Amino acid sequence: MNRVVHFEIQADDPERAAKFYREIFGWEITKFDSPAMEYWLVMTAPKDSKEPGINGGLLRRNAKVEGKGVNAFVCTAQVDNIDGTIKKILAAGGTEAMPKFALTGMAWQAYYLDTEGNIFGVHQVDSNAK
Repeated sequence: MNRVVHFEIQADDPERAAKFYREIFGWEITKFDSPAMEYWLVMTAPKDSKEPGINGGLLRRNAKVEGKGVNAFVCTAQVDNIDGTIKKILAAGGTEAMPKFALTGMAWQAYYLDTEGNIFGVHQVDSNAK
């Protein structure tokens, strides 16, 4: 099976994007010291965590977003409290792309735009969702 093992977030302002994701999800984001490229490492859980998920990176977008250029998969983060997370997203400068909806009998899902115009999802497991 071909699994996703790493993600990258494109940003016009990487410092601003790092602040946004730290505030929303508590991710550890550190600038990688490389003369070759401007890059931040994104740890979504502690190093030895047994929690499912992947880590990734954040980098300066290298093309304008005009319906072409860099496009990517939409990544979704599982959260414990989707309503609380939505409040944090909006307070940190994120905007709604698709409001919260039920995946009946399974979960709640919503999509937002970060401060860089990237779409991301938030997902709360809830067997009572309807």
